[in-house]
Amino acid sequence: QVQLIESGGGLVQAGGSLRLSCAASGRTFGDYYMGWSRQAPGKEREFVAAINWSGSTSYADSVKDRFTISRDNAKNTVYLQVHSLKPEDTAVYYCYAKVFTRDYWGQGTQVTVSS
Repeated sequence: QVQLIESGGGLVQAGGSLRLSCAASGRTFGDYYMGWSRQAPGKEREFVAAINWSGSTSYADSVKDRFTISRDNAKNTVYLQVHSLKPEDTAVYYCYAKVFTRDYWGQGTQVTVSS
């Protein structure tokens, strides 16, 4: 069982920045495939960014060049640095982990961007 706890969300003005964190349980965090998704009100959950065990990253086109995903294996934590936020980035941001054949999700952290 892997537990994920997100933090770092909040209310920010357009153009602002935040750093989201996701702390994971488990002794083999370095092997986890980690990522972030988000869900805006009335919309389906969508992929945002992911990072594998070697540090290779992937991003949704809508956030490329504005968001950066990273991981600190010593702290069992994955981060999402978000810059140049737009009102359309408003959503609940969820951290997830893929461990072998299972997916785990956190409870989410709200990001609200005011115009």
